[in-house]
Amino acid sequence: MSLEDYFSDYPLQQVPSGTQILHQGDECQNYFLLVDGSVKIFARSANGREVILYHITPGKICVLTTTCLLGDKRFPAEAVAETALSVRMMPKRRFDELMESSAGFRQQVFDNFGQRIGSLIETIEKLALETLEQRLAKYLLLQPCNPLQTTHQQIAAEIGTAREVVSRHLKRFESLGLVKLDRGSIELLDRTALHGLI
Repeated sequence: MSLEDYFSDYPLQQVPSGTQILHQGDECQNYFLLVDGSVKIFARSANGREVILYHITPGKICVLTTTCLLGDKRFPAEAVAETALSVRMMPKRRFDELMESSAGFRQQVFDNFGQRIGSLIETIEKLALETLEQRLAKYLLLQPCNPLQTTHQQIAAEIGTAREVVSRHLKRFESLGLVKLDRGSIELLDRTALHGLI
């Protein structure tokens, strides 16, 4: 059985875009399976700065929710619907029962958990080991559209820094002829040179 099969008894629920799903400190009452949409998981510092830890996409589970359910801990971050969501929710009581009685379910949970932990560690390594210039260049090169329609604040949250720092580095990139900045958009002019910064 796939992980999705264990959720088949639970109705598909619709969640509007922008909904705060979990706040820092909330109890985790359900195990979620995202069927459609995208959820942003992020940490917020005391001064209000956000750092995106990861995104949940269809078929994936939230590693922090799993950690909370397994250890009876409170949610350590924030979870917000980036788009409209279709989701199935399994109550904690049923999650606990399946973890105890079903080897197949346990294996599915831990396999998915392991994959997500790897992604989270990769994010932490980037924040700790890469320069901000490297993180910004990588972020720009990985975007599918050119020009990229986004704000400096959104980029700051994605790469783990402040908006002002992103703006300063982008202006430097522009002075070097690597990008062209416009209101709400960034056009990549020299991808080769951007690759050279990584």
